[in-house]
Amino acid sequence: MSPVATVSTPAKPQGCTNLKLRQLVRAVGATYDAEVGKAGLKITQYSLLSYVTKLGPIRAVELAQQMHMSASTLSRNLRPLIDAGWVEQVPGPDARSWFIQATAQGQAKRSEAQRRWRAAQESINQRLGNERVIALHQLIDESLQLLDDEGDDLGIE
Repeated sequence: MSPVATVSTPAKPQGCTNLKLRQLVRAVGATYDAEVGKAGLKITQYSLLSYVTKLGPIRAVELAQQMHMSASTLSRNLRPLIDAGWVEQVPGPDARSWFIQATAQGQAKRSEAQRRWRAAQESINQRLGNERVIALHQLIDESLQLLDDEGDDLGIE
């Protein structure tokens, strides 16, 4: 009688979790970057422009908090969007405050990029399968919650 091959789950994780996550992020990110790039944006720029469009006008410090990034990272990432005319800083109610908002050009750019983002999303769903994507989302959400419950500073930027 020939032995039956069985698939077993190792008792201990094999390999580096960080490496495996980075490999997945690069593979998935390449799909989004390729599609959103057709609209002239990087996926990180699309994300930022989406937040500004949805939440603006918003103070920079509040936007940084919403996006879980430092003020300096936000400032650095906003610069190309401001230079392109897609985002602008407008004065707040007092002389010391400034708000960030999308321009009409920025809203149009976001709409264009959103169509490309949807194409990337559908590509990932099709390639991985809806069930696997749903399971992946659940695993990510649970993992983030567990890491956050530990009181770790996730350092999300």
